[in-house]
Order: sequence, then C-alpha cells, then structure tokens
Amino acid sequence: MYLIAAVGVTVIVLPPLALVLKTPWDTFIEQVTSQSSRDALRLSLQTAAATTVLCVLLGVPMAVVFSRHDGLLVRVIRSLVLLPLVLPPVVGGLALLYTFGRLGILGGPMREAGIDIAFTTTAVILAQTFVALPFMVISVEGALRTAGTRYEDVAATLGASPTRVLWKVTVPLVAPSVLAGLVLSFARALGEFGATITFAGNAPGVTQTAPLAIYVAAIDDPQQAIPMSLLLVLISLIVVVGVHSRRRRGVSRG
Repeated sequence: MYLIAAVGVTVIVLPPLALVLKTPWDTFIEQVTSQSSRDALRLSLQTAAATTVLCVLLGVPMAVVFSRHDGLLVRVIRSLVLLPLVLPPVVGGLALLYTFGRLGILGGPMREAGIDIAFTTTAVILAQTFVALPFMVISVEGALRTAGTRYEDVAATLGASPTRVLWKVTVPLVAPSVLAGLVLSFARALGEFGATITFAGNAPGVTQTAPLAIYVAAIDDPQQAIPMSLLLVLISLIVVVGVHSRRRRGVSRG
C-alpha cells in the first residue's frame, strides 16, 4: 500500500519539481517581470478576481436552491450546472462561442444592439466563470446539505424574518465553505486555458492570460515558458495550502 501511495505521490510531485530543476534561475526575474509577462499576469489576476465575484453572486443562490429542493427538474438543472466539471474546456469554449459569438444564438441579436462579447476581456471572464462556477456551487451546496435546515427552522419559529434568518443563520453556517469555494474558483479561473483561447482568443493585453502566454512561449522555446509556469505553480500551491489550512482549523474548532 505504501509503495503504491509513493508511486501516486511521485506522479503528482515530480513534474512540478522538474520545473524547479529546469528553471533558468539566472534569467528568472527578468522573464517574469518582462512587459508581456506582467501584462498577462495582471490580466489573469484581474479577470480571475472578477470571475470569483460572479461565482459568489451566482453560485451561492444556486447552491441554496439545489440544497433545499430535490425534484426531477432541479436534479436535471443541477447536472447541467455541474457539466463544466467534466466537459473538455475547448468544447465549453465552442459552446460559448456559438452562444455569445457574433453568429451565436444570443450573440447575433446582441451584436445588432452594439454589444460584442467574443474575443474581448469580457469573454475571458465569461469563459472563466463557465468553468469555475461549479466549484462554488458544490462547496456551498455540500455545506448546506450537511447543516440541514434545523437551525433555520428554529430561528423562524422564534419569529425571525426570512431575511434575518438568511444573514444571521444561513450565511454564518456556510461562510467557511463560501471561502473555500471562492479560493477554488479563483484558482480554477487563474489556470483556465481551453475555453478562453477558443472563445476569447489570444490578443496580448486584451485576452492573453498567463496560461495563454505560457502556451505561446512554449511553442517558440519551451525553456522560455518555465518561469511563468513556475510562478503559476507557486500561486496554486499557496491556494491549496490556504484552503487546506482553513479546513483543518475549521475541523479543530468543531
């Protein structure tokens, strides 16, 4: 068992370690602080932050509905909402393109109204939201199902209004899960590639996020793509450690 576990750990840990070993440290700072790298990283952080806000605004209400209802229609809708978790990102990008693109079912009428989404920064945010939103829904829905409705029922019995129950009972109950979903959504948005390049394109300063910049650099010279790749690995590691530490503190307090 330990040997098999060690093999599994090696499969996961060795590739990031290889990046560390192959990183051109003598030019690392110069490469990650170049104008193109800074533009790509700044766009990634800005769009990922906007995506995270959308995931909270859209994901939390959906999680509440899914956790409180279990009819056939709700189960079907829930399955569709979680579809991006298993859908190839490129397929998701094509779906977005044929929905919001210039010839899409919504993009055509929107273009006539003077609104273009495809191949813009807005398209980056929409693509990231498409793939990251399910993480928020799953995190919050799981917490709500575990907590049940007993505390909310007691508060309502004591005369609390629905709004007061929401803010004084429900929100505090799921706050740790919302934070976990928020961090995971941000991390997923930061690393999004397939849906973004398909729906938003790869225009430097407009739609070229850090993963896209890494892809372009790797085509010309894989060695040039390592510094930015390692930087994203470090950011992702910080996210994972932060979420894990938060959960361990929550378990300890429980």
